Amino acid sequence: MTLKTVQYDHPHLVLGGAACGLKDAWARVPQEQSAAEKERAMQRIRELLKKRDAVIVAHYYVDGALQELARETGGCVGDSLEMARFGAEHPASTLVVAGVRFMGETAKILSPEKTVLMPDDEATCSLDLGCPADEFSRFCDQHPDRTVVVYANTSAAVKARADWVVTSSVGKEIVAHLHARGEKILWAPDRHLGAYIQQQTGADMLLWQGSCVVHDEFKADELALLSKEYPEAAILVHPESPAAVAALAHVVGSTTQLISAVGKLPTNRFIVATDQGILHDMQKRYPDKHFMPAPTAGQGATCKSCAMCPWMAMNSLGGIEQVLTSEVGSIELDATLAEAARRPIERMLRFAAQAKQRVRASGEFAQDGALFKHYGPA
Repeated sequence: MTLKTVQYDHPHLVLGGAACGLKDAWARVPQEQSAAEKERAMQRIRELLKKRDAVIVAHYYVDGALQELARETGGCVGDSLEMARFGAEHPASTLVVAGVRFMGETAKILSPEKTVLMPDDEATCSLDLGCPADEFSRFCDQHPDRTVVVYANTSAAVKARADWVVTSSVGKEIVAHLHARGEKILWAPDRHLGAYIQQQTGADMLLWQGSCVVHDEFKADELALLSKEYPEAAILVHPESPAAVAALAHVVGSTTQLISAVGKLPTNRFIVATDQGILHDMQKRYPDKHFMPAPTAGQGATCKSCAMCPWMAMNSLGGIEQVLTSEVGSIELDATLAEAARRPIERMLRFAAQAKQRVRASGEFAQDGALFKHYGPA
């Protein structure tokens, strides 16, 4: 087994706030498979899914073969909000979550009666690692006057401490709603997403200082140079990216919103600042369009654009086959903790459903339209 060391931001409490330090974690490097090996594994998995009354719920950032397998077997490929909805509503008795651990925990929270399996239950997230529940709880205790809003990329224990859980697709709208009610926000864990929402809404937000190891690496200077080289390209940016990168974007949004933007903007070329796993879905949906990963390193670097989550990469066909045959990787949560975490998640899901109904009733353009900046001739 080959391991890769990953350095991530680990905030710590200082004088009532949170400062940032660094810690090391690890990720398993998956073994390469030939096309024939992949096809044989996929066939075995198809049979196991039927036998186990199971369905695959996959994120856009996992390997393209897993995305294809999920779709063709009646599963889901989506962002974390879509994955949560799909898993809770699907009649299958077993969910195989191809993503990272917080996604598996969320699936179990919303579907406690189901078996939830993960291809590698040690696949994690730097935002989750960088927001330990005990430290975050003390942070909340220091600011009891604030409404606690946490990003989905957190553990069940952190979610249980929150008033609201949000995803990148509804975070701005929920914070704007709370701000309109005069509430002050304590936000965790991603500082870039928090700062972006703060700038967009004007809300009073106290930010935990975590970051995503993928999005934090995008470089605004290099992105500006690439944009100058391809002036016709639209720049799509996930809001977990640094502010200087988001400032160059034509669209800032969640994975689903960025995919939607490809079909709406009047260009055939795109520079994409999020995990490269999303390019598989974009290219599949829009085969005649051209996609370039945004740069993550400066001039002369050996890896110019290497935006790939090391933990998402731990998901593999072999892992799916193993959990379907051995039950290794089953997600189990304390019932009391799960119930406490469920309440802020369901609050988000209700808000998102009501927002969608309002858009449909009014006949207005979908909410992701508000994310579009000016593009094209004035």
